[in-house]
Amino acid sequence: MSELDEKIPNNVGLSTDKRLQRALEKWQPNYINWWKEMGPLGHQADNVYLRTAISVESGGWANFDHVKMPDYRWGIFLEPKTEGKTIGFGDELGKPVWDEVPGEHRNALRRLIVTQGDTEPASVEQQRRLGDTAPSMYDMRNLFQVNVEEGRHLWAMVYLLHRYFGRDGREEAEDLLNRRSGDDDKPRILGAFNEPTNHWLSFFLFAMFTDRDGKYQLAALAESGFDPLARTCSFMLTEEAHHLFVGETGVGRIVQRTCELMKKDPNDDARAQGGIDLPTLQKYINQWYSVCLDLFGGESSSNAADAFAAGLKGRYKEQSRFEDHVCLEGVKDMTFVEGNKLVTKEVAVRTAMNEYLREDYIVDCQRAVDRWNKTIESAGINFTLKLPSSRFHRSIGNYAEHSFDPEGNLISAAEFEAKKGEWLSTPEDEIYVTSIMKPCLEPGKIANWIAPPRRGINGQPFEYEYVKLA
Repeated sequence: MSELDEKIPNNVGLSTDKRLQRALEKWQPNYINWWKEMGPLGHQADNVYLRTAISVESGGWANFDHVKMPDYRWGIFLEPKTEGKTIGFGDELGKPVWDEVPGEHRNALRRLIVTQGDTEPASVEQQRRLGDTAPSMYDMRNLFQVNVEEGRHLWAMVYLLHRYFGRDGREEAEDLLNRRSGDDDKPRILGAFNEPTNHWLSFFLFAMFTDRDGKYQLAALAESGFDPLARTCSFMLTEEAHHLFVGETGVGRIVQRTCELMKKDPNDDARAQGGIDLPTLQKYINQWYSVCLDLFGGESSSNAADAFAAGLKGRYKEQSRFEDHVCLEGVKDMTFVEGNKLVTKEVAVRTAMNEYLREDYIVDCQRAVDRWNKTIESAGINFTLKLPSSRFHRSIGNYAEHSFDPEGNLISAAEFEAKKGEWLSTPEDEIYVTSIMKPCLEPGKIANWIAPPRRGINGQPFEYEYVKLA
């Protein structure tokens, strides 16, 4: 029997390590119990048109079929090993990559893996109630696809914890199932993964901004000198691409429909026509984007410097985009607040690794916003969506203790409080957006506030029965 057909599908030779196999098979029922408790509410018996990873080869890695989500074939997949591979950055540059955890980096590696692993079940928990308000069967299917793949990404991190970290790793794997998004006593590790996701506008922005952070974090870990982590994250990026597609095109379809509704209304009022007006969309963009900027950590970080020096976490596309992979020399200009002024200071390149990653993320986000704005411009509407300054509404880093407007100007805390309702979503906005989230669960039908997609999934038409409701 192929290992792809085993109880835990895998390409890591799990059957040759009986102790590890038993440990993971013991963890598996706990995972299924977590999924049934905290996964998509009310839709565990639905047959969903899902893709399942069946190999890591490009062009044939996934199979599409209708399946109940608790029966999904969650598995463990690493990209094939490259013989002779060397560490690509830091103090260990040019040395062979590690197949086992170096003792001196054990705690740092475990922290990186646990932090990444914790984000995966958190997003499922945040989105568990959205199925009942899906704007179409196509969108419901995409939500559930994102959910099961986040579940598989949890499996990927749990495998590393079990395989390479002994008892500590097994305990960490249990804790990944015990924390809960937004829980007062045992919240998820990172702030964005405790944010409420009460409606589909927040879901699309989560997939757009939060999953895009995941892209850059996974890409940085895919450069790691710890080869099993690098190979794991490389394959996870293959699945993550669909999540970004769901988010970016979802917001794009909202923008398109909003423009259509404005044209229908004598006062260009999308809300009067049951849509999401552009100023409200801008406030939600400000909110989710700023929260996600915090996921990269502080602008100047000794932890990031240590991870780079050790060869544990690189920059985005470290090998292809940079010439200096050691970074012992050179500085990066960075803005700080001193008194009531912004001042520029030079910091060592290694301590700026978080900022390099954040800057690439910002450029990537801007490309998507530019595409949304082309839709608005083509409709002849005088409005431009914008990313706020990276200083706006921050809770971590250089700007956390200060107040800024969306343009990045330093303001008083009192002024921020006075204008916060113009810049960030309000309870009234939440009430309105939630009120228009009426389910539309007939094949080929779609809710009023969003446009249909240009094409369906895997060659199927939009009208396809993507979810067979129980």
